[in-house]
Amino acid sequence: MNAKGLTLFENTQVQLDAAARLLDLEPNIHAILREPMLELHVSIPVRMDDGQAKVFRGFRVQHNNARGPCKGGIRFHPDETIDTIRALSAWMTWKCAVVDIPFGGGKGGVICNPKQMSTGELERLSRGYIDAIWGVIGPERDIPAPDVYTNPQIMAWMMDEYSKLRGYNSPGVITGKPLALGGSLGRGDATARGGMFTIEEAAKYLNIDLSTATVAVQGYGNAGSYIAILMNDILGSKIIAIGDSKGGIYNKQGLDPHQVWQHKIETGSVVNFSQAENIGNDQLLELEVDVLCPSALENSITQANASNIKAKIVAELANGPTTPEADEVLFHNGVFVIPDFLCNAGGVTVSYFEWVQNIYNYYWDEDEVHHRLNKKMTQAFQAVLSESLRCKVNMRQAAHVVAVARVAEAMRLRGWV
Repeated sequence: MNAKGLTLFENTQVQLDAAARLLDLEPNIHAILREPMLELHVSIPVRMDDGQAKVFRGFRVQHNNARGPCKGGIRFHPDETIDTIRALSAWMTWKCAVVDIPFGGGKGGVICNPKQMSTGELERLSRGYIDAIWGVIGPERDIPAPDVYTNPQIMAWMMDEYSKLRGYNSPGVITGKPLALGGSLGRGDATARGGMFTIEEAAKYLNIDLSTATVAVQGYGNAGSYIAILMNDILGSKIIAIGDSKGGIYNKQGLDPHQVWQHKIETGSVVNFSQAENIGNDQLLELEVDVLCPSALENSITQANASNIKAKIVAELANGPTTPEADEVLFHNGVFVIPDFLCNAGGVTVSYFEWVQNIYNYYWDEDEVHHRLNKKMTQAFQAVLSESLRCKVNMRQAAHVVAVARVAEAMRLRGWV
């Protein structure tokens, strides 16, 4: 919960309510968008390696499909909750709409600790999850993807299980698959690369030279490691701080993100990297940098620390890293926030490209994927920036206005209200 006692899903409703006021949205559309259209709770029995059966709880939430099939990842996490899944499904609706791809929002999750499970147990859990939810997913209905603690191999098992249940090969049911099973080139770093394109646009607007910019990255998984590597290698930015769940590291002269990643692989954390000093994640967030990239879990920037954020740009590669109260503080202090469902939409955009390639069984080269991603992300950023300047609101509110308006238009045209 945040400072006002709101859950993550209630946060999304507060954000929607603000956009609805700016749009003068019809009450009926507003009411529909405040709640998911479908919520599935399942129990998944799995035979563990010791021969015992363990029952896991899983979820699939479909928020809205006015613009097309639902789209959203699947999380395997010991602290997963239905509230988080509801919130993320709503954010997926706005994320797909803001980058103007023909999907609605969905999300899934299983309460488990994959770090304590063998490969065989993970495979049985993955297949069991699909056995439980396969009736509500499909290439034209709801298309899952990887998320926290899931990966291309897990997507491969899930796609295979769905295909067995349907009786024919169905690669378009899941995105984020290995290349050999219909995955897309350019998917691995898509979330970070899309974020980089939005950071470039923000830097142009703010007149920041990214070739001399300093960057701090909180969270060093897929998105965090790739954003550090891309900004270092392509833009020439100086990565001065990196953190993960166990702590952070700092070197004002700059860190080599490749070496830090290798250190994390070898030791399990970025901490104790030989060419840096250890710092806390709270310190990392409050460093004086040009770009701060929160790339971990929700609620990293709150009312308690927002006034201490000194970054010029906060690029939210994580989902929900900033609470609504913190948003107000950052906006008042002149911090330019690229909101999560715009900044990290590169992943779902390339997932859309993968789905398209699966549907007509023709595959693009990596340069084509990067070109199309750049175009989508740039257009989305400019649409949101334009709305922000027109309405004199922060970028998150502007992104909601753009996204909610597009979803509402589809609902009206369908005759739902």
